[in-house]
Amino acid sequence: MFKQEFGQLSIFKGLSSRQLSLLDPMLELCCFPPEHIVFDQGQRTEYLYILLRGKVEVRFKPYDGPPLTVTRIEPGGVFGWSTALNRETYTSAAHTIEECEAYRISGCQLQKFCIQEPITGKILLERLASVIAERLNNTHTQILSILTQGIDLNGEDQKETCQDD
Repeated sequence: MFKQEFGQLSIFKGLSSRQLSLLDPMLELCCFPPEHIVFDQGQRTEYLYILLRGKVEVRFKPYDGPPLTVTRIEPGGVFGWSTALNRETYTSAAHTIEECEAYRISGCQLQKFCIQEPITGKILLERLASVIAERLNNTHTQILSILTQGIDLNGEDQKETCQDD
């Protein structure tokens, strides 16, 4: 049904027609309005999403502060990968910025697929691992930026804002 369209997404690119045919019945097309919460932090994991159109913002809420935008997902991007990691709950929230279309696959179906089709499963898991590693690296950069905001790490023109006790 979606084979031709999802075959162009980077996570599926290069898969054979047979491999795409096996994935086809597991992928469900979802449409979300702007400002929609796809899933919330702490919500039980169920689906992995591959964004087809629109933009999604991934937010993390620390227990002692306001939500932080971890990343923005563009078309072709993957979110909700806590499901693929077999986590019980999502570690961040996903909110649509604009109207979105995404394919989703349940974590249970993905696990079964990887067992039944180990070659294709390995390809998908390697691609997911790349996405996760890149996202974690980008998150590190964003958090460092937040932590160093207003601090001159070169020691030039620093204003003393902390007082000695």
